[in-house]
Amino acid sequence: MAIETVKGKAVTIHFDGQRCVHSRNCVLDHPDVFVPNVEGEWIHPDAASADEVMRIAKNCPSGAIQCERHDGGAQEAPPVVNTVRVRENGPLAFNAPLSIRGKADGLRATLCRCGASKNKPWCDGSHAEIGFTATGEPAIAQSQPLAARDGALLIEPQHNGPLKVIGNLEIVSGTGHTINRVTKTWLCRCGHSKNKPYCDGSHSTVGFEAA
Repeated sequence: MAIETVKGKAVTIHFDGQRCVHSRNCVLDHPDVFVPNVEGEWIHPDAASADEVMRIAKNCPSGAIQCERHDGGAQEAPPVVNTVRVRENGPLAFNAPLSIRGKADGLRATLCRCGASKNKPWCDGSHAEIGFTATGEPAIAQSQPLAARDGALLIEPQHNGPLKVIGNLEIVSGTGHTINRVTKTWLCRCGHSKNKPYCDGSHSTVGFEAA
């Protein structure tokens, strides 16, 4: 699916359907900008203020919606605190200046942790189809405040293995509790770890395959 690009007077919207996890924040917050269930044009950047359109993009957890202003206003800023949110029975939602497989990947991405996505490492909603179950409230680990909480976050999917994550990162539960603070970690993406969201080596025993 090609990326849709729609230029408005103040903001250009880019929409990548392959990354969309259908959180529906866009169509619920501003159904005049993202008009659901219509034939033809459905993205209308001029239906709201530039500030509102930028806010919609910031609320898209998958990074499917990217916006750039050309009215002199501020672009989306990197977060003050890098986070990954552990979704109940669902994916890992990152918010940080991301590099995935050595390529800059914006500030938001929702990555598969059920093992079934056909668009790995990104989530494609397969967790719902396979009935994946995993808590969004993992146990809180003992951790010290990080010396820095922002900066580049490198995500390196390991061949047939977990997500290797390097950089300042707070791991956050679905209800917003910080459960760990790390500068390097390995997160499960096969769906079988008994220590989710962390890898415990189960990918080897279940024969998980992914580039």
